[in-house]
Amino acid sequence: MATHRRDFDFIVLGSGIAGLNFALRVASQGRVAVVTKKNRADSNTNWAQGGIASVTSPEDSFDLHIRDTLEAGAGLCREDVVRTVVEEGPARIRELLELGARFSEREIPQSLGQRELDLTREGGHSKRRVLHAADATGAELERTFLRVVGGQPSVVFFEDHLAIDLITSAKLGLTGPNRVLGVYVLDRVRQQVEVFAAPVVVLATGGSGKAYLYTTNPDIATGDGVAMAYRAGLPVANLEFVQFHPTCLYHPQVRNFLITEAVRGEGAVLRGADGNRFMDGYDPRAELAPRDVVARAIDSEMKKTGADCVFLDLTHLKAEFISGHFPTIHSRCLELGLDITRQPIPVVPAAHYQCGGVVATVDGETEIEGLFAIGEVACTGLHGANRLASNSLLEALVCSHRAAAQALVSTVGQAGAVIPEWQVGSATDPDELVVVAHNWDEIRRAMWDYVGIVRTTKRLRRAETRLRNLSGEIREFYWNFRVTADLLELRNLATMAELIVAFALRRPESRGLQYNLDFPSPDPAWAARDTRIRRGEPGAP
Repeated sequence: MATHRRDFDFIVLGSGIAGLNFALRVASQGRVAVVTKKNRADSNTNWAQGGIASVTSPEDSFDLHIRDTLEAGAGLCREDVVRTVVEEGPARIRELLELGARFSEREIPQSLGQRELDLTREGGHSKRRVLHAADATGAELERTFLRVVGGQPSVVFFEDHLAIDLITSAKLGLTGPNRVLGVYVLDRVRQQVEVFAAPVVVLATGGSGKAYLYTTNPDIATGDGVAMAYRAGLPVANLEFVQFHPTCLYHPQVRNFLITEAVRGEGAVLRGADGNRFMDGYDPRAELAPRDVVARAIDSEMKKTGADCVFLDLTHLKAEFISGHFPTIHSRCLELGLDITRQPIPVVPAAHYQCGGVVATVDGETEIEGLFAIGEVACTGLHGANRLASNSLLEALVCSHRAAAQALVSTVGQAGAVIPEWQVGSATDPDELVVVAHNWDEIRRAMWDYVGIVRTTKRLRRAETRLRNLSGEIREFYWNFRVTADLLELRNLATMAELIVAFALRRPESRGLQYNLDFPSPDPAWAARDTRIRRGEPGAP
């Protein structure tokens, strides 16, 4: 059967706010395909609880937000990128409000009923600057964008479609600068591969939290965009910096329910199994220290005491305040038999965010002409070695806005090329799907055991060996059998796991989210120095 071809002016891979904001900004200039591998609402955005950081208060300033971001990033942030994102934040917030996004408000004291945006504070922030929609900010933003973008006649959503690989002029052997031509895409329902062709392709595919056994991310977070870009020859950077959120609910029935940073921002404290606070023994900022500090402290406490978890206690706050500010967390915990107004919440760290990714500018541009990377999939220099809480949604908005403007002036209108059909060859239907499930589980357990919050070179080498063997099995499976969604995600997950280990081994120091007991201190020689890997170079996976 011939491969079906679909032609567009713009192809957006991913339906979080980075991809949707880009689609909205270019919708008036051409036909846009939004390709998402499950339901259009399935995105990391939809799971974001805390909020979006931006300077909107007269008590705050750009310089303070920039300083907080640079301090959290531990010497690896690019200050020019940080300044651009921070200074453009308020304009993007105004646009959100114009689109109909509803943020939480509070009554202005002594104002006769006047209200203003309710700003909360999170770890690493020196001021209250986090706008939120109770504790379901991401869901509110996703709802807003899906409503607005869904009303654009030029935008077509392709749900249950999973991108396989990028199509580039270099891959086809064409002369001239390497440019993107489209994507091979699996229709999960019909189990057929299609060609999506366009002069502009946007990677907005999110992160790779599912590389770890415990994560706050949804099942879709398998690193697809980074893996595809890496296979296409693009450099990737700083993937050793995996952010573990300090507070994921510890419960036998639920492994990936996040307890937002804003809970600590509003006064919750961390207690050990003995009921005593411990964070002030690790950092003078206590519970409001940056995430890398808090996650390592919790990890240390659990190892010292042998406890399975620690406890986040907000029972000293008023019950109506808790249920009003954190309704999602309150109701979910009640479903599980836990009343957080009277009982502390058992929590553990869990993989949350990748601070590295595809090397891209603040405008989302990559080395391949017409290919953009925005949001968590990209490494722009904003986050450095540790992301400041609630800067991710801000980055997604600012960089997608800039990428759309750049795409409209630089690449629209290029002539298409003849793209070969997807080649099935002698591949047959897979006969042992248990192999996929087994390898998936083995990768995630190896990453959790050997490449976690605290690392050693010996553990990393063990992970490297195990992952190399698994990747060989997966490659053989990929080439011998017809592609399925599970196999494609496993392939990408294995690539991400190998890359994270390779990056961790290349940085012989501890900095930000990379903590290696064999190199426990930062090395000045590695300050302001990104780690980069390109496929095919010596030592690359």
